[in-house]
Amino acid sequence: MHPIYLDNNATTRIDPRVAEAMQRCHLARHGNPSSQHAVGRRARQVVEVARERIAETLGCQVGSARADRLIFTSGGTESNNLALIGLAGEPPGEILISAIEHPSVVMSAKLLLDRGFSVKAIPVTSDGIIRLDAIPQMIGPQTRLVSVMLGNNETGILQPIRELAAICHQNGTLLHTDAVQAVGKIEVDFHRLGVDALSLTAHKFHGPGGIGALAVRSGIPLKPILMGGFQQLGERPGTESVALIAGMQRAVELWQVELRQRLARFTSQRDRLENRIRRDIPSAVVIGAAAPRLPHTSNIAFPGLDRQSLAMALDLQDIACSTGSACASGSAEPSRILLSMGIDNSLIEGSIRFSLGADTTDAEIDLAAGRICKVVKNLYR
Repeated sequence: MHPIYLDNNATTRIDPRVAEAMQRCHLARHGNPSSQHAVGRRARQVVEVARERIAETLGCQVGSARADRLIFTSGGTESNNLALIGLAGEPPGEILISAIEHPSVVMSAKLLLDRGFSVKAIPVTSDGIIRLDAIPQMIGPQTRLVSVMLGNNETGILQPIRELAAICHQNGTLLHTDAVQAVGKIEVDFHRLGVDALSLTAHKFHGPGGIGALAVRSGIPLKPILMGGFQQLGERPGTESVALIAGMQRAVELWQVELRQRLARFTSQRDRLENRIRRDIPSAVVIGAAAPRLPHTSNIAFPGLDRQSLAMALDLQDIACSTGSACASGSAEPSRILLSMGIDNSLIEGSIRFSLGADTTDAEIDLAAGRICKVVKNLYR
């Protein structure tokens, strides 16, 4: 049976062209980018060229006295931790996060709460979109930072970040967005979004695991959360991995070149999968179908079924999917995201996330749809 991988929101398979770039970098035997000798200087050049290239692709200001900063991290979780803890400053103060954030944002907010900050949750509509009308009343003189993700990892629902940025800046508040699921899938422009900080990670768009970044607007102070060196202006100390950074650069370049093609294919395949399932299983419900969504993410609920049992049954049919965030994998608790949207419990209990990659084929979508419908029908008996 041909295995079909539909869990790309958890991680994507590395693109062979990215692996080749990393292999070339490894074989070049670069030294420590902080070393002053020629071998170290060559490594530093690779790192800084990649930093500028990635930042430029993301729409950051580069090459001027007012250049934005791109800080390399170990991935999306560290980037989100660094954004919240590094931008919040010292207590007392207030942080706003949406009710549908990733666990790395939620847990960072809880840490700040323990340190003396106040934390408020921005409510969302039944479509999973933040209540923009509630935010002006929630922001006060003590509000230091607002953090709202660009595209949700469980539902794919997109948030009105540009409009939120305008509200935040009118009130003198910084805005961070977790763009981990959006970068590599849709167009993401740092300055057009108007945010002050943006998180991303390479393994979500066919780059290597273990490398991410935080883009920070020029002039915004950031307190480090790690200690031990002066790398990256001391904002994220630690020896940079030259090969991982080179791999991330290549993955970003491929996204830039193939953006339109990927967008069209993602949207077509997602709609094809959803339409086939809804045709054969009329009770199936696509969560957030009426809202703007990431093109590669589909959260489908099968009322009356148990999501864990369904995921295991699909795994036995060689379909890799998930019941929600990989960071909450194995949890028996209902999805916090879907609960925040006010979704009926029968839908929450039977919801499964399917997420596509740049290497997903139309033939795999057709095979997957057939297997999913067969498994669901058997479980309904």
